[in-house]
Amino acid sequence: MSEELVKTVQEMLKEETWTRATISNYTKNNLIELAGIVEKARNEDCSDELKEICDEHLSHTKDSIIALYISGIIGLQKGELDNSPLTNLVDIFQKNHKENVVVYLCQTILSDAPANKFALRTLADCYRAENNEKIWDLYEQIVKLDYEEADIAKLLAERYEKQGDEETAIDYYKKALLRYVSAKNMNSVKEIWSKLVTLIPEEIDFFLLVQRKIAKTISEDRSALLMQEVYTYYKDNEKWDTAIDILKLILNIDARDSWARKEIVDCYRGKFADHSHLEEYIRMSNLTQNFRNVFEAIGDFEKHIAFDTKSFVFHRAWGVGIIRSEENDTLTINFGKKKGIHKMSLKMAVSALTPLAKDHIWVLKATKRKDELAKLIKSDKEWALKTIIRSFNNSCDFKRIKAELVPAILTPGEWTSWNSAAKKILASNTVFGVNPNNINEYIVRDHEISQEEKLANEFKAQKQFFARIDILMKFLNDDETDNNSELFADMFSYFTGYLKAISKVNEQILASYLVVQKVNALVPTLAYQFKYTFAEIYNEIDDPREMYLLLKDTKNTSLHRDFLTDIKMLPDWSDQYIRLFPTVLDGDMLTTLINKGFTEKVQKLAADSFENPMDYRDAVIYFFRECQDEDWFRESGVPYEKQLIALINVIAITFREINNHVNTTENKKINRNTTQLLFKDDTLLKYMLDNDAETVKRLYTLVNDVEDLEPTLKATMRNRIVEKFPDFKFHVSEEKSSTPRGMIVTAKKLEEKKAQEEKLQKVDIPANAKEIGEARAQGDLKENAEYKAAKEYQHYLSVTLTKLQEELNRAVVFDPTTATTAMISFGTKVTLSDKNTGAEEIFTILGPWESDPDNGVISYMSPFGNAIMDKKVGDDAEFSINEHRYSYTVKNIQPADIQ
Repeated sequence: MSEELVKTVQEMLKEETWTRATISNYTKNNLIELAGIVEKARNEDCSDELKEICDEHLSHTKDSIIALYISGIIGLQKGELDNSPLTNLVDIFQKNHKENVVVYLCQTILSDAPANKFALRTLADCYRAENNEKIWDLYEQIVKLDYEEADIAKLLAERYEKQGDEETAIDYYKKALLRYVSAKNMNSVKEIWSKLVTLIPEEIDFFLLVQRKIAKTISEDRSALLMQEVYTYYKDNEKWDTAIDILKLILNIDARDSWARKEIVDCYRGKFADHSHLEEYIRMSNLTQNFRNVFEAIGDFEKHIAFDTKSFVFHRAWGVGIIRSEENDTLTINFGKKKGIHKMSLKMAVSALTPLAKDHIWVLKATKRKDELAKLIKSDKEWALKTIIRSFNNSCDFKRIKAELVPAILTPGEWTSWNSAAKKILASNTVFGVNPNNINEYIVRDHEISQEEKLANEFKAQKQFFARIDILMKFLNDDETDNNSELFADMFSYFTGYLKAISKVNEQILASYLVVQKVNALVPTLAYQFKYTFAEIYNEIDDPREMYLLLKDTKNTSLHRDFLTDIKMLPDWSDQYIRLFPTVLDGDMLTTLINKGFTEKVQKLAADSFENPMDYRDAVIYFFRECQDEDWFRESGVPYEKQLIALINVIAITFREINNHVNTTENKKINRNTTQLLFKDDTLLKYMLDNDAETVKRLYTLVNDVEDLEPTLKATMRNRIVEKFPDFKFHVSEEKSSTPRGMIVTAKKLEEKKAQEEKLQKVDIPANAKEIGEARAQGDLKENAEYKAAKEYQHYLSVTLTKLQEELNRAVVFDPTTATTAMISFGTKVTLSDKNTGAEEIFTILGPWESDPDNGVISYMSPFGNAIMDKKVGDDAEFSINEHRYSYTVKNIQPADIQ
């Protein structure tokens, strides 16, 4: 059947050539007939063959209507990027004024490819010529698809504004403005900016966002001129704080702007109209004098103006106070019952005091009852966040928020739940944003903004590449955001920028490819045309295993998963999976390989891993832990004992590299996991004891050769081995108990010492620092006894803490299950017979922290304890301490009662 269709098309092409059919003979019905042929070809699965025939025909007959249509439509249906046959076909009909055919052809294209910009624009031109109202629907689609189209966005905005739909009009005006900025069309920018100032003057964050974009892409000076329009609104409405902030922004761009300097003085006069010393402070700061740096003058003025009756201030030693009176440049300040009333000159106040707003968190903590403030903070977290953030120049991080609340208002336990809820508010409530210069600091806005603007601001402030990916994907997945918005396109362009010219593939280029690929699939209107295939990019990666590690997953996307998915599309994907597995360690990779018939490759990988544990240490751990019950693994030919030996070798290798400071963190992790695998559930020991003495000797020798292995593990092995093989002979040196290189301690005593350390750090030292501050504030340090005493105590606390931390760093917790009574060691209770007197003495052997000689508890590190260590029942112990001679016989050894 398909052969007949192919033959029919070939005949049509010949007939078209022979008859030299003119364009005037083609009608809409002819195209409908051709559409039927294309549909039939798809049903009979011969589309590719027909397209090939038509493409060959076009190579020598470029204006063949039949060939252009069939090749173009089939290519469109296949998703090919080259639509030149259809664009040529439309151009032919347009030149011959066949408008009805052009309309039908464009509609046909859009039925298969709704996002085809060429068809949309051509159809729009036809509708405009007809005055067809359908043009507006097409305009909306064009604006949605083409992020450079500003003029049509402006037309749509004007139309909606005339219809009274102000919200939609504003949305299109915003799109037009941002696009004109990108196009650097300053005349149009000015026109739309002025329109939006009349419509949404309160959306200061939007204007600031556009101002930053204009300053970056066009000119800082022009962005400042535009901000003057916004400023006028805020000044006229006496919104002094915002007006002043705008003027400071303008002065930051040009500190010599005399207009802005004059205006800021007017704003200060408006804001502080009721202040009795307003004009005096303006004069003192030289705010109106151009010879002085404007920001130094502003700083002086704002500091002086803050010191007024009933204003709050902060002193580093006296805390929060309120100004009770001001006479002859002398302030009378009440710092509360404890610190009393102090008088201070205005000049000294400017340097010694920090002005505080009446709703500053420090003022609230000083003036409200603790329980009252705690109740308010717990019940209204949004208010609490706003209060604290605004207290610190409207920019602070979460550490500061916690420091203000814990332990002064909330307990650590209360903070845990409060903190979780507060973070959700900061993430979702658009009143809160991030500092454009520091992503870790939060700010508070005067009004809410859209979730899109909030995320766009976070994206701009974020400097970390992979964190930016997370924000982009959060935007993509958020129900409240429009993925076709200008802001999303701007963020998306950041990643497409990495793909424009690739010289060497790094993790940022690969991650950008994966991100753009995902966005292309989810937002077809943004579809970016790749210049390179994934295979070409992958071939440029020097080490795929290292590249995998360099990629970072985020909360909202898994780059690792996407990377592996793309690799599976490669012709040699099975070899690449085998190559990557020792790094990825994903069981799904093994399952996929086995299900696709590559079991032998997986078995060879397992065998190679145990053969060369140095290069495959993570894989050795994975195979041993996860694959023991798998049929393919049991059939891989790797004996169980060989697996155990490989794991012992991994421990030895990692200890050696740790001592040589090679990949210390990673090696410690591998070492810990391997040690737990072999020793936690006695995996190694059970295998040894289930076999003969030769097996025990062979494996124990390997374990014993690992010098840095915890001696208690070796001791436990020896005890269990001797229980089953009483005549088993160890190396002579092993018949002595070994102790860790650190200091053995009991778990109970360790907790006590940690609590002592915490008390020193969080209670004693801060309290001492406060005492020093209070003593210093009294002046005359040479004759200040309280100051000297506090400093001496500070030295004592410092020495005590340093010593305690050194001991904590050396502490090794004793495991009671490893205790042995075969010899005197830590954790044993010993009965000694004095050979001179015949008296029996009982001692418990513990560590320096537990030592209590009066009650018979001796440290194993003391001269006495060290002298009797490793002795067995029946052994004699002869030694001298401080010229006193001791002579004992060991009568009994039993486990000590350790709480």
